Amino acid sequence: MSGHSKWSTIKHKKAATDARRGQLFTKIAREIIVAARGGADPETNFRLRLAIQTGKSANMPNENIDRAIAKGSGVGDDGAELEEITYEGYGPGGTAVMVQTLTDNKNRTASDVRQMFSRSGGNLAAAGAVSWGFSNSGVINVETSGGDPEEIALEAVDAGAEDFDIEGTTIEFKASFTDFEPLKVALEAMDGVEVVSAELAMVPSTLVELDESKARQALRLLDTLEELDDVQKVFSNADFPDEVMAEYAEAG
Repeated sequence: MSGHSKWSTIKHKKAATDARRGQLFTKIAREIIVAARGGADPETNFRLRLAIQTGKSANMPNENIDRAIAKGSGVGDDGAELEEITYEGYGPGGTAVMVQTLTDNKNRTASDVRQMFSRSGGNLAAAGAVSWGFSNSGVINVETSGGDPEEIALEAVDAGAEDFDIEGTTIEFKASFTDFEPLKVALEAMDGVEVVSAELAMVPSTLVELDESKARQALRLLDTLEELDDVQKVFSNADFPDEVMAEYAEAG
């Protein structure tokens, strides 16, 4: 499992008990608002269906979800103000970073993102500078218990997984957009399998190995970017040492 994937998995676990739950709900609500522009019926709008599932997994109140859908579908007054912008940049050790945002003020967002990169010793890049090294994929992380991870992985391949990485009891699956949801449903139905996270992600084609010093700097950059109100998701091609990831997992 790549270092960045470990970061993503640990981050999702922390989010379940994150003291900044209000900020988490705001980010999910924004995703629901934008997704609902494509239709308010989750049965026919996959992006909305996924956003709602993310909200429910985070224990987001149903009234918050319903309100966000209403705003996005035109019933509310501010859904149309949000704009999707992706920023590209370089982080410590020459790592590539993709920052997906939803904002009602792109000047503010660009300034905030640029400042985070500068503080870490990185810098923003022009559009296309690093995105060529990433591909859109569905990524599902699961925890297994009471079963053989290898057998579970092979069963998932039959259900549409294109690739998988096993580390202990954790498995990361990658799937195409078409196979993403059927695979998620199949995994949820398997005994001894808990879906920890499921998202559409920018997956790097190659990884950049970092020493411990650069890895800690890169982790700080990724975390501070994600803490920005306008940032929805952050992806990188960083490969973190196991020792650094163990420290990160133990940190509060």
